[in-house]
Amino acid sequence: MPVIHREKLTCALNNPDKIWDVIIVGGGATGLGTALDAASRGYNTLLLEQADFAKGTSSRSTKLVHGGVRYLAQGDIGLVREALYERGLLLKNAAHLVKNESFIIPNYQWWKGAYYSFGLTLYDLLAGKLSFGRSKHISKKETIDRLPGIKQQGLYGGVVYHDGQFDDARLAINLAQTCLEQGATVLNYFKVTGLLKAGGKTTGVWATDMETGVAYQIKSKAVINATGVFVDELMQQDEPHKKPLVRPSQGIHIVLDKSFMPGDDALMIPETDDGRVLFAVPWHGKLLIGTTDTPVDEHSLEPRALEEEIGFVMRNVSRYLTNAPERKDVLSVFAGLRPLAAPQEGKKGTKEISRRHKIIVSASGLITITGGKWTTYRRMAQDTVDNAIETAGLDMRKCMTTNLPIHGNIKDVDRADHLYVYGSDRDALLDLINENPEWAEKLHPDLDYIKAEVVWALRYEMARTVEDVLARRVRVLFLDARAAMEMAPVVAGLMAIELKKDKNWEVSQADEFIKLAKGYLL
Repeated sequence: MPVIHREKLTCALNNPDKIWDVIIVGGGATGLGTALDAASRGYNTLLLEQADFAKGTSSRSTKLVHGGVRYLAQGDIGLVREALYERGLLLKNAAHLVKNESFIIPNYQWWKGAYYSFGLTLYDLLAGKLSFGRSKHISKKETIDRLPGIKQQGLYGGVVYHDGQFDDARLAINLAQTCLEQGATVLNYFKVTGLLKAGGKTTGVWATDMETGVAYQIKSKAVINATGVFVDELMQQDEPHKKPLVRPSQGIHIVLDKSFMPGDDALMIPETDDGRVLFAVPWHGKLLIGTTDTPVDEHSLEPRALEEEIGFVMRNVSRYLTNAPERKDVLSVFAGLRPLAAPQEGKKGTKEISRRHKIIVSASGLITITGGKWTTYRRMAQDTVDNAIETAGLDMRKCMTTNLPIHGNIKDVDRADHLYVYGSDRDALLDLINENPEWAEKLHPDLDYIKAEVVWALRYEMARTVEDVLARRVRVLFLDARAAMEMAPVVAGLMAIELKKDKNWEVSQADEFIKLAKGYLL
């Protein structure tokens, strides 16, 4: 695999007369999926992301590839069927990152077992050939054996069902690599500052390289706004009096040591104080618990968990665990924003708003994609590119992503080895140690991550900052914020050598990361 040089990628922007087929603004799940769809159809494709890939919502999910059991309860069978189909494709196309996870719903009322079994049988049927396994009722004893740490008093039994689990930011990075392999140009730290217009039509973008400060005027037949919670900013540049399309909703997660629920199964809490579901999922050797649904008025790249949300998650999970977690037990807490369609007049709640995606084409031809969820990113991308073909008059070419393997895809991985997330790249990463034996050393005495992973992230995964490495290439900020802070100076030192940066850069990178990571601690 060739080293990815940023300077080579930016060269593609040097010709101001070049007209791209498609420019995508936004490097989260939707933007990367759209870039991959467009590039794999043979369109000349450029993706620009103002921060790092998956910096926002796309690295802050519950790590589930799922049909959405609760959308079934809301009667949205079409959405569930589509998501279950996409879940099956993801397990096939990114087998190194997506796994079949069993979830257990404990029953504390005798009739609930039959109620959940009925609903989940429908869920299994909707999955058809791509089913992950049949749901079934299990006894009280089996429930206790499989969910060590579950409250036993009043327990009647449980219902087991199957869904997918994955690493969201790792999948985003692999999508970016696949885009490059398909001929696209994708750039992080490249901010779109405005739209080019001619005769009332959108004809490209103004963009600035955030590292060099160089501004570019880039022409394109189609411009796609895939900026998640930020979609209104670009839409209002296009049509200044446009009413906001998105109302952000915040979801938080807390991360605990695995000892609170040491089994391999995930816990699904079917009803919380506000009628939502809550998940406690084993993830990278820890226990991830979430999420909330809190309407918020502003959006940022670094949302913060609110005290009421932390209390809500702790309170609701404590009802189910014999060892109730306390604040001191929380290893990391993180928040993400969902780009929900702004509610209609008189409607306040967010949990009723559909998770379906929407595509809007403005009078100038700007294409905006919003809504949806990680599981359906590929289908969202397909619909968006189909729309761009029509809007911009591109040559008609069919979608190629249904069976397209994502970079790293490999069937058999050893999940006991933390390097499994690299899939088919694992051996090449370990080969770096031949270049410098010191890179076999651990980044932290209590964790498995090694120095070679930092070098790999810089050379092959487009990481530019300490945060890129510790939050999204190795996921330690989300798993154990204190350990991440302790690793920061070592990571900054390795990066400074590899990127040929001076001591000031090294120190400021470590300091900036430590300041950011404090927001992940209670």
